[in-house]
Amino acid sequence: MVQGTTSDAGKSTLVAGLCRVLRRRGVRVAPFKPQNMALNSAVTAQGGEIGRAQALQAQAAGVPAHTDMNPVLLKPNSDVGAQIIIHGKALADMDARAYHAYKSSAMAAVLESYRRLQTQYDCVLVEGAGSPAEINLRDRDIANMGFAETVDCPVILVADIDRGGVFAHFLGTLECLSGSERKRVRGFVINRFRGDVGLLQSGVEWLERKTGKPVFGVMPYLHGLHLDAEDAIKTEQGEKLDGQRLRVIAPVFPRISNHTDFDVLRAHPQVEFSFIGPGMRIPRADLIVLPGSKSVQADLAWLEREGWTVEIRRHLRYGGKLVGICGGMQMLGTRLNDVHGLEGAAGSRPGLDLLDFETTLDSQKRLQQVGGRLVGPGARVAGYEIHMGVSTGPALARAAIELDDGRRDGAQSADGQILATYLHGLFDAPEACIALLAWAGLERPLPLDYNAVREASIDRLADAMTEHLNIEQLLAELR
Repeated sequence: MVQGTTSDAGKSTLVAGLCRVLRRRGVRVAPFKPQNMALNSAVTAQGGEIGRAQALQAQAAGVPAHTDMNPVLLKPNSDVGAQIIIHGKALADMDARAYHAYKSSAMAAVLESYRRLQTQYDCVLVEGAGSPAEINLRDRDIANMGFAETVDCPVILVADIDRGGVFAHFLGTLECLSGSERKRVRGFVINRFRGDVGLLQSGVEWLERKTGKPVFGVMPYLHGLHLDAEDAIKTEQGEKLDGQRLRVIAPVFPRISNHTDFDVLRAHPQVEFSFIGPGMRIPRADLIVLPGSKSVQADLAWLEREGWTVEIRRHLRYGGKLVGICGGMQMLGTRLNDVHGLEGAAGSRPGLDLLDFETTLDSQKRLQQVGGRLVGPGARVAGYEIHMGVSTGPALARAAIELDDGRRDGAQSADGQILATYLHGLFDAPEACIALLAWAGLERPLPLDYNAVREASIDRLADAMTEHLNIEQLLAELR
């Protein structure tokens, strides 16, 4: 099990890299995260919902993603509550106290999935959540040491040196653990180091003397990796070509979901992509994309407070293009109805009124991998649906996508400036990406196979781990 001294220490990345290292050795390996809290999710072939990081790790392992790889997923819909997803299906919305009381049942689901994976794979690599040093979460813990103690699993501790204080992170974390938990930690990995690693050696030796545990290695800061983020929004761009570039911006909603929809745009050599957060100036752009949202009405209210509604209308007046994806699509309609209070307080409110349809939230979530073709250019598109809304209205007669299952998805404006869709992964297929960038105004867009980019990043990560970590010593801890 890989645990971290903090959130975003590198747990997901380390597990993904180890999955690829083991796959190269002919080991049938599966990733596993008992409990994940994230608004970035993926849909499995069976129609279940899991954390996006586990889908990436499954790709690194060369095996199909399955709901057993992330049996408990928490999707926050407020500062104190979340939708609880068990074995890929939404169970209920709970506040923190209610979920704490439910954890015994959640642990049963975790162990059920873990045992199934054990029977199907040679090795299970487990990812922790946050930090095991969060004392307030120790009671009934199912995400870190609570799980490791239950299944008697050895632990590797990883810390991010780029944040500073890496040795204090390791020692402080160990100090917060019980005696049996400290023994369970087999050693350390230092992540994201910049500079001459020789200058770090005295600190490494000090840590090993102080704890009696080995440092398995020091991973360098790997710039330009294109790996699906678990939750944090990544802003690094791929290398850009000289010449015309398409300017694309997207607002960062308080409950933004599946922002990995834009990873291909960040990587594209002819696209300048920017996430625009609260209080930031909204720059001029060729294309505005409204992303998915876990709380559409609340995020639409935020959009209005931040001045986006005025800027969007000005953008359209000057001929700019606008795309709404999932929750972003729902915002473009005339009205949003949440009569059962599924994403907040029950009620109804106006949408942006840019397309003639309205959306009513339904308790049944649609989870499905889909493919189809863009209406008009006919370009092949592939992605997934993950939404609770049902949209109806005249604008839907002018669909955006013809799906392979015979359904028609989304809408387009009569003037061709606005495209709305429920399909996540809209830009991922190379053919669709070219067509959409050309529609948005880019001359002679180049193809980009983002899956190949992701595969190259996984291989680069595994190569770096093989070079900079004592892999034989680390893997010796596997039973």
